[in-house]
Amino acid sequence: MPSPSSSFAAPGDLDRMFFALADAHRRGMLELLSRGGPASVSELAAPLQIALPSAVKHLAVLEQGGFVASRKAGRVRTFQIEPRGFDAMNTWLAQHQAMLHAQFDRLGDYL
Repeated sequence: MPSPSSSFAAPGDLDRMFFALADAHRRGMLELLSRGGPASVSELAAPLQIALPSAVKHLAVLEQGGFVASRKAGRVRTFQIEPRGFDAMNTWLAQHQAMLHAQFDRLGDYL
């Protein structure tokens, strides 16, 4: 997988990113990590009222999407937000937004 900070993401990378954000529980986990910093699986599962095995699966999807990174210390796996994971998605969105604005500008010129 190309680095999340590259200006171009492969279609498969974008698919994983959008898939990771497509679930409310995963977005909730990102929200918790953004506000509270690194957290264990149980600390992320409890407020969302989901079972630990489900939380582990959701976190694996977020990690594959590049949005979180994990670290294991002893028996506890801690997850933290990976800000660079958003770079490729932001670049893709900005490029498409620019194309859309250009189309509207051309339409405005035409009218």
